[in-house]
Amino acid sequence: MHTLLKLAAAAAGAVGIAAFAAPSFAALKVDTKAPDFSAPAYLAGKPFTFSLADALKKGPVVVYFFPAAHTPGCNLEAHLFSEAIDDFKAQHATVIGVTAGNTSELAAFSKETEHCGGKFPVAADPGAKIAKQYDAVLSQKPEWSNRTSYVIAPSGNIVHVYSDLNPNMHVKETLDAVKALPPAH
Repeated sequence: MHTLLKLAAAAAGAVGIAAFAAPSFAALKVDTKAPDFSAPAYLAGKPFTFSLADALKKGPVVVYFFPAAHTPGCNLEAHLFSEAIDDFKAQHATVIGVTAGNTSELAAFSKETEHCGGKFPVAADPGAKIAKQYDAVLSQKPEWSNRTSYVIAPSGNIVHVYSDLNPNMHVKETLDAVKALPPAH
């Protein structure tokens, strides 16, 4: 619990600093087709290639963009997703974190218990190419991703978008949207 309190305090400070940055919130709209992508990713420190198309065959996908590994708000967001991963799995949903920042640190970030804890993968987005396709680029630092989360139905259509530099509500927003999807047949 002590670690979570430290993460929350660090994130609060990061959010305060981030308030001075003017992020872009031009995220893709609900009911549009999600751009397909494949990206180098890590799960529990092990490299693999994440494919959105393959993940959608298994159920809905939560693609959450975050600015950079090993930064206070992103550390907290990853920890919150790792704590809720069983709730997403119960809905047959895949969670993937995608970042253009500190991509050389993703292998460690993916396995550290205070972050992803090996419970879900994170993907590297060098040059923010995927983030640009999803209109999820941080305007003050365009080489980094904005904190924007998408829920994509198995059909490939975006069913929910949430964009906020504060990491605290991304899990609740995306999990509620996943739970609202009709059950798979």
